[in-house]
Amino acid sequence: MRKILTRSALLGALAFVLAVGSAAADELLKPFVLASKGPGTVAEKVAAAKSALTAKGFTVVGTYSPYPNATILVVTDDELKSNAAQSEHGGFGAAQRVAVTKVKDEVQVSYTNPEYMADAYRMKGDLKDVAAKLAAALGKIEEFGAKGLTASQLRRYHYMIGMEYFTEPSVLAEYGSHDEALKAVEAGLAAGKGGVTKVYRIDVPGKPETVFGVAMKGQGDNKSMDDKYIMDQIDFKDIKSTAYLPYEMLVDGNKVYALYARFRIAIDFPDLSMMGAHSFMNIMQSPEAIRKALVQAAGGKEAKSSW
Repeated sequence: MRKILTRSALLGALAFVLAVGSAAADELLKPFVLASKGPGTVAEKVAAAKSALTAKGFTVVGTYSPYPNATILVVTDDELKSNAAQSEHGGFGAAQRVAVTKVKDEVQVSYTNPEYMADAYRMKGDLKDVAAKLAAALGKIEEFGAKGLTASQLRRYHYMIGMEYFTEPSVLAEYGSHDEALKAVEAGLAAGKGGVTKVYRIDVPGKPETVFGVAMKGQGDNKSMDDKYIMDQIDFKDIKSTAYLPYEMLVDGNKVYALYARFRIAIDFPDLSMMGAHSFMNIMQSPEAIRKALVQAAGGKEAKSSW
């Protein structure tokens, strides 16, 4: 005999379904994933990571050592590039960054969390498959770098009132065509203008969009844009967020953009306090110093705007 559910049972079942859905919707995401930690050398761990990543279908498009005992591998694959092609200004999310950092007597391997970055950069796909591939290649102990943000919070993120959103980048330069813009950026990076040089380039398939990863070196009055200087101020916890680097420039059509640092730094360090030791106050001059350096690298004029 078929069992007939009472009204209260139906309401209970509905409440359970809604609770499960709400829990899934409120899942907290963090910017980085710790893959492994233990004895070894940076060189050994970099070689092992390259091999494992390649075996899982990733392409290493760039390598960057911003300071001693730290190396970052920048990787992409077909899914990352396809998702970038389908997303507005998706080039910012066309790569993931894998860091190998020696901390005291151990070596940490970590990487950017693709699901976190997909929401932070408002991409069409959630990159869950890319996250699974990275975990299969490198391992996954824990996510770290923040108390956590939900997908909806990330998609409308800004650090605080008056600070930039993802949709409010700097316009670094404008040219007559996409090809002209690309040539200008390549030339500027090759010359090291503004203390900025190229780490990698990814051309987004099917549309005139290219992302460059860049290294920034400054000294003296220009030290505020220097990668090591910034990380010395804000990357102070036991598990290092080295995979914050490198910064990006995006050639989209005939314009060159960069995410403004009050967004780009904050999205990777969302729990960093505004005041006190190891706070944003320590790098107060950095957002403008970064923008000015990138304007020089792009061959642009002093201007700040949004798309």
